[in-house]
Amino acid sequence: MSFISGVGLTAYGKHEGSSSLDLMSKAAQLAITDAGLTRRDIDGVLCGYSTVAPHIMLATVFAEHFGIRPSYAHAVQVGGATGLAMAMLAHHLVECGVVRHVLVVAGENRLTGQSRDASIVALAQVGHPEYEVPLGPTIPAYYGLVASRYMHEYGVTEDDLAEFAVLMRKHASTHPGAQFREPITVADVLASKPVASPLKLLDCCPVSDGGAAFIVSRERTGDIGVSVRGCAQAHTHQHVTAAPALSELGAEIAIARAKEAAGIAIADVRYAAVYDSFTITLAMLLEELGLAGRGEAASRVRAGYFSRDGEMPLNTHGGLLSYGHCGVGGAMAHLVEAQLQMTGRAGSRQVRDASVALLHGDGGVLSSHVSMFLERVR
Repeated sequence: MSFISGVGLTAYGKHEGSSSLDLMSKAAQLAITDAGLTRRDIDGVLCGYSTVAPHIMLATVFAEHFGIRPSYAHAVQVGGATGLAMAMLAHHLVECGVVRHVLVVAGENRLTGQSRDASIVALAQVGHPEYEVPLGPTIPAYYGLVASRYMHEYGVTEDDLAEFAVLMRKHASTHPGAQFREPITVADVLASKPVASPLKLLDCCPVSDGGAAFIVSRERTGDIGVSVRGCAQAHTHQHVTAAPALSELGAEIAIARAKEAAGIAIADVRYAAVYDSFTITLAMLLEELGLAGRGEAASRVRAGYFSRDGEMPLNTHGGLLSYGHCGVGGAMAHLVEAQLQMTGRAGSRQVRDASVALLHGDGGVLSSHVSMFLERVR
């Protein structure tokens, strides 16, 4: 067993003058303090990659900058699934007795420290170097292709996709750290600038500066523990040109393995934290994870099912779509929010019951998946 013993999260948006290491350090100290630990207690460090500071030994670069000397350090790179992949690795390291307290940290000044063109070049590298990159697509274009196919097969509309952006903005409106808090409507989403058909600007997550961190410990450090009940991964492809059919993607594989590992069913889940780089990402993942039938997630949004006071509260901080996306730290904010909800510390965002949470991360273009169940222990 392992516990998410402390969490730390900066505001997302613009952090002029802050480097990636600065943002990582701020989030890391917040998490250590939250866990009631000191830097000397940290004996393991897992670090997400950075496109702004792409050092080949970023974990030890961070450890040096932060002033710690861990007995275990490792950098992880699985795209948007990296945050949960690191949580899973930390869970196993703690369970195996390798370390007692693992600091998992990521952050980037991707908004102020990287030009638009540099960001496009970095994100384009997810494509196949021979069959895709020469044709010029970037990640939004790949997800636009996926969206078009999914809409064709399951009858999903652009209005349906817009519902997810509206919900995430509604949730972000009550979080002071969110990059975007102004309410939006379905009409606003549909009228926003086209990016990659059928996706518009408000269907896409923003680029952000920010940092996130959490501590995975062998024992709980507070009165309420948040334990990792079970987790699993699935990797079906890397490039869109090699992707399987939409009905055979990795989210369904990962969740099935995680349910078996945790001994938990979807019916047991009370809170959901699901990767939402684009509205189509969130729609597809909710349906693949069993939180809605194929083509039916949007109707559940309209009915209030995923609202803060609904049956399955979802991304109550606003997700990537509105809280913001600073690279690996973007999805780690989902875990931070889940831990706050499970320990009753989410303030005005607090849901009725977050005793069991389902988290899911997606890397690449629906390429790599990590599913995880967390459980509150008193």
